Amino acid sequence: MIYIASPYSHPDKAVMQTRYEQVKSVAAEMMREGLPIYSPIVHGHDIAVSHDLPTDWEFWKKQCLAMLRKADSMTVITLPGWIESKGVLCEIEFCNNCGIPINYRATEVNHDR
Repeated sequence: MIYIASPYSHPDKAVMQTRYEQVKSVAAEMMREGLPIYSPIVHGHDIAVSHDLPTDWEFWKKQCLAMLRKADSMTVITLPGWIESKGVLCEIEFCNNCGIPINYRATEVNHDR
């Protein structure tokens, strides 16, 4: 299973929604390619919005790292903000420490603020 990492948290809810839409598109593309994927953003965004859950890394860290432990590899979607993302940086460090291969995938859609 490929774990998809991407930036998500942001003070502007519109940026978070855009990031969710972008990652959802990449996840669908990867699924069309026949790749088994898991994206915490695609999985968790609707749950967070509809049940008023926190959207910060500290809240989601336990969920994300538990799934990442099961992954064969991780793909980082290089949306604007990925280099500064606490979550993405922690996930990269986790993969490096656990020997989980990391790939990087650009997306053509960049509507971030």
